[in-house]
Amino acid sequence: MNNTYGITGFGGYIPRLRMQRAAIAAAHKWMAPNLRSLSKGQRAFCSWDEDAVTMAVEAARDALDTKSTSRFVAVSMASTTMPFADLQNSAIVAGALGLPSGARTMDVGHSQRAGTSGLLAALQSTSGPALFVASDRPRGKPASTQEISYGAGAAAFMLGSEGVLARVIGSSSCNAMFVDRFRAANAKYDYVWEERWIRDEGYAKLVPETVNAALEQAGVSAGQVDHFILATPMKGIAAMVAKRLGIPAEAEADNLNENCGFSGTAHGLLMLAHVLQHASPGEVIVLASFGQGVDALVIKTTDALKSFSPRRGISGALDDAQSHDDYLRLLSYDEAIELEWGMRGEKVLKTALTEQYRSNFQLAHFMAGKCSKCGTVQFPQLAYCVNASCSAPSADFEQLSLVDEKCRVLTFTADWLSYHPAPPLYVGFTQFENGARLLTETVDVGTSGLEVGTPLKVVFRIKDVDKDRGYPRYFWKTSPVRA
Repeated sequence: MNNTYGITGFGGYIPRLRMQRAAIAAAHKWMAPNLRSLSKGQRAFCSWDEDAVTMAVEAARDALDTKSTSRFVAVSMASTTMPFADLQNSAIVAGALGLPSGARTMDVGHSQRAGTSGLLAALQSTSGPALFVASDRPRGKPASTQEISYGAGAAAFMLGSEGVLARVIGSSSCNAMFVDRFRAANAKYDYVWEERWIRDEGYAKLVPETVNAALEQAGVSAGQVDHFILATPMKGIAAMVAKRLGIPAEAEADNLNENCGFSGTAHGLLMLAHVLQHASPGEVIVLASFGQGVDALVIKTTDALKSFSPRRGISGALDDAQSHDDYLRLLSYDEAIELEWGMRGEKVLKTALTEQYRSNFQLAHFMAGKCSKCGTVQFPQLAYCVNASCSAPSADFEQLSLVDEKCRVLTFTADWLSYHPAPPLYVGFTQFENGARLLTETVDVGTSGLEVGTPLKVVFRIKDVDKDRGYPRYFWKTSPVRA
């Protein structure tokens, strides 16, 4: 492995919406009273317009902040809950982030350790600046322990040779057809095997052997490990493995269970981003991942860590919480319950793929046009300037993205009459600081509602879904800066 190539930045995303676990347990107490023992804290869940793709984009934006993406040569995305089975999900991410058309894109999946396997592959196969994102929203069957313990989230890492803040100094992998869980290609939920078997024959035997091999390659003893990361939805597993390895108990990383929950293949990397946010230079991090084998990475931070910070990081994402206790909301957003939305919800939506392609230059990265003659900023970009006293041709427009522009509420309406999966539908004019003014949908509005002047941010979401053909369309919306 090229020791000059490593992690140059990191970030993450956790959905703002959090469901109180006590509400889940209360809903099922009539038939699963045992869930009460798992009812502490809250778990993150996706809104109806969030999925692995939208979370991946937001995690990458957190890592990038306002940095240009023009130099990136590749972007990879790992997930077991990608919205498309035959359409490259990472290509949507690349477009939303404004990566050059020559950047390589790749999807990685089919295992709970796809995140670590993909990160290792990206570190070993790429020479130029690259992005790696892991994003997942595992689903649990209602009344299962998975439902109450799972969460959702994404972690992103910039890779390169300049400003390396953490590098892999040792790694080891093993493959083993040890089936702790599986999900058939046409199934919605995982089938999970008996917990004691998974713990005693899986984690307890396979993980220590692989981690020891990685430590040996790195020339590091277990006692020198400062942070130990082992993502698992099962309690006590990380502590057990750390003890068997001889890793200090205080090195066990925060599993983010209290306010997030287990986010599948993304969770180990979500924990890594959280550790890096609080780590110091010269510290040793061991990241292990389990799923039909084991990946183990030994990572050492550098002095460059002090000069980097994400836009808000995992800590900021954890704090940006909007707590809910209406359990049926979670079921509805997760398509685990069919509600009667009335005739307004029967509208057929078929995406014109030809027009989507023609307009992609302005839709994907939210590109507005600035008239070179009068300076008017406009979106969407029409053939001529919208300023009636100008009407200059669009060929002379300067292209600028609205993705990171500061904005605020100019006008708004809370619409309870139109069909919307998360009523009411908040829509109105958003005023951008660069002069742009356009009609937007505002999402994740809390109980306090909106006011004229409320600070907003731009977020990447699902615009609508063609349910007949299973095709989600993505676009940019606005959301209050504060939950």
